Amino acid sequence: MAILSKEEAQAILKKVLSFSKADSCEVSLNGSNGGNIRYARNAVSTAGQVNVMSLSVNSTFGKKTGSASINEFDDASLKKVISRAEELAMLAPENPEFMPLLGAQTFQESKTYNENTAAMTPDTRAEMVGKSLGVAKAANLDAAGFLENSTRFNSVMNSKGLFAYNKSTNVSFSVTIRNKEGTGSGYVEQDFNDLSKMDVLALSKIAASKATGSAGAKAIEPGKYTVILEPLAASDILSNMFRGFDARSADEGRSFMSKKGGGTRLGEQLFSENVNIYSDPMNPELPSATWNGDGLALKRTDWVKNGVVKNLAYSRFWAEKKGVEPVPFGRSMVIEGGTQSLQDLIKSTEKGILVTRFWYIRSVDPQTLLLTGLTRDGTFYIENGEIKFPIKNFRFNESPVIMLNNVEALGKPVRTGSGMIPPMKIKDFTFSSLSDAI
Repeated sequence: MAILSKEEAQAILKKVLSFSKADSCEVSLNGSNGGNIRYARNAVSTAGQVNVMSLSVNSTFGKKTGSASINEFDDASLKKVISRAEELAMLAPENPEFMPLLGAQTFQESKTYNENTAAMTPDTRAEMVGKSLGVAKAANLDAAGFLENSTRFNSVMNSKGLFAYNKSTNVSFSVTIRNKEGTGSGYVEQDFNDLSKMDVLALSKIAASKATGSAGAKAIEPGKYTVILEPLAASDILSNMFRGFDARSADEGRSFMSKKGGGTRLGEQLFSENVNIYSDPMNPELPSATWNGDGLALKRTDWVKNGVVKNLAYSRFWAEKKGVEPVPFGRSMVIEGGTQSLQDLIKSTEKGILVTRFWYIRSVDPQTLLLTGLTRDGTFYIENGEIKFPIKNFRFNESPVIMLNNVEALGKPVRTGSGMIPPMKIKDFTFSSLSDAI
């Protein structure tokens, strides 16, 4: 199906709402169109095109809400999905946390759509994957990767007058490249709204270089080390922390933002003074929709300023309960950095460890945010500002809260994983044991 324009989506949503007999009704209409190629052992294994559109209805009587969805759009089907949602609402128990729907809101126009990305074809994807395979084959390495692009629209309308629409594009690429012996591995992943920023050839060369360079890894003793975390590694571990900036979990004593004895740590200096974290849907490198699922407008929000926690996210229900204004979570998290490159950080390190990425990360203690996981796909020992040799992977036991108190330097942020993240130089990072994983 086609990607609907704002006017086309609005027309369908209005029609659906006209069939509603509920006290209040919210209807969302979403669709996506895209394709993908997956490859392994230097050969394409699958390729496909995905094209979907669906409509969801939430009908409410009093505080009782029923939900139904459908992917047919003739009038009879639209009436049927409304009727089904209303039947379910009459059977549902009252929701003690029910919040009335918002009325009309004003949202900024997002910058999430790019014509070049929307125009990608199977030939475009094949050409890009061909470049990645060429890198692996030329170096006698094995590659396994995934390339995907999509164009999406999301829209919502309710019976109180709210309407929101967003159209976006995305292209994502990831590849693992290993040597034939299986003793060396490299990995990269990247996504952009704008196809012109995706350099599959350069990314594959980085993965191939790590695959070759990480072979013959030596074991060194676990312990506390100065580490250089590449942006992907930093993102892997910090994404767990971002979710902790939630007022309710903090108030209820379930997160690292909970204060002993009750309350939250809002306003406390929890991190080094050089740590600044914000979200901004209008960030040109990391644009996102300017509204969230509750119909709240998203705008730039400072979460941490000079190491001090400045905001926690409040849902509409929790904000009303606490007598404050709602603060929606941000989708585009940015950690400010400096101007140094990854190489600059390595050159400034007398002794340390370079980490490409982490994986298999699990929570050990939610209240301190202590995490455990493993390094992977290229871990290297640094001495006198140079990478000396590959080392065996480690298990780490570390809290990102402690980690961001031990920041020695931050490089230039790049788009990766969960946001715009800089490479980081961190002292006293804890590795607890060795791992034989590659």
